[in-house]
Amino acid sequence: MSGYFALLRDPLVARPFVSSVVARVPIATAPLGLVLLVRDQRDSYSLAGIVTGLFAVGLAVGSPFWGRAMDRLGQPRVLVPTATASGVLLLLLTIATAWSSVPVLVLPVLALLAGIAFPPLSPAMRSTWRVVVREERARRHGYALDAAAVETIFVGGPLLLSGLLLLGVAALPLLVTVLLLVGGTLAYVRSPGARQAPVAVDEEAHGGASVLLHSAGFVLLMVVMATMSVGFGILDVSLAGLTEHLLGSADRLGVLFAPIAGGSALGGLLYGSRNWRSSDRRRLLVSLSVFGALLLAVAACAGADVPLVVLMLVLFATGLFISPNLIAAQSLVDQLAPAHRLGEAQAWLSTAITAGAALGNAAAGLILDAAGPGEALATAAGAVLLAAVACLAAQRVWARRPAALPV
Repeated sequence: MSGYFALLRDPLVARPFVSSVVARVPIATAPLGLVLLVRDQRDSYSLAGIVTGLFAVGLAVGSPFWGRAMDRLGQPRVLVPTATASGVLLLLLTIATAWSSVPVLVLPVLALLAGIAFPPLSPAMRSTWRVVVREERARRHGYALDAAAVETIFVGGPLLLSGLLLLGVAALPLLVTVLLLVGGTLAYVRSPGARQAPVAVDEEAHGGASVLLHSAGFVLLMVVMATMSVGFGILDVSLAGLTEHLLGSADRLGVLFAPIAGGSALGGLLYGSRNWRSSDRRRLLVSLSVFGALLLAVAACAGADVPLVVLMLVLFATGLFISPNLIAAQSLVDQLAPAHRLGEAQAWLSTAITAGAALGNAAAGLILDAAGPGEALATAAGAVLLAAVACLAAQRVWARRPAALPV
């Protein structure tokens, strides 16, 4: 772990990284906070899933656009107004949800707009790593640290929500989410690394926005990650339903999210600390396959009402294989995309992940209402295993990636 500690001791690295992590916590807390708030105020998991899904759709739509805007205008000129706009819209959504006289249709619209305005923080930090870390091996450690942080946010953010929910204010998680989003973004853009992130001098000379979609290998990777994220989106909401089923209240969701969050953090750090001999494409196939198989085990435990400690151990083991998927996918993006399109390529990866999560969130709400958490978790496992099959089919294309790159 010495490589990680060396990075974090450097203030030029630590300042943008820590502030970007704070600003990205809302990526996890906003959707789940919406699920819990809508479920509490409007008494419907189906509506909660639709609202959360449309928020993720907005993220997927906005990310490539804002990513390309950062390439042209620089990070501060894009991140500050988008974070502010998204924060205001989330506040309006919180008020509209709690105010019963507001029509139901208003909630999905506000959620969609808040997602579209959400700042592209992960692509921004990916560019900043290339500025603040010059040595290639140290930069790989940085990418792994960032990926582990992102995945830990996705499964650890609910721990924050569980603590806030203990205070008995249903709207509090979203209010804190807005504070983290705006405050973290403002702190990030004030760091030297964010201000020095490269800006394209002649962006149009490098081709239009669709150039990345001319690469078969790149498109296949987006399909794989979107499919995996369907399973992850279902998992996120299903664990809230499973917590309510097992422990009597979704407010105690931290009990089930803690082990999977710990497993994800540890898995990402262990993965990034090793010098692997196998290729990223093969490691992605292995991690997806094991992740899907362990999700089946989680679904079986949920259906069999096993002791809580057994379920927590299986969740921890499942978490070990979450972060490696993102780390391997980010490395493949760098290999498959032209050098002058890396920032936008990472934004497309974010779009694939959030679009898949949007479908997963919406599907989870419907499945929970209709069949229960065990069936929802089994569906999540099926989605991840389908992604593994697609990953297997893409191996030959990725192996000849130089020929697949657009010129």
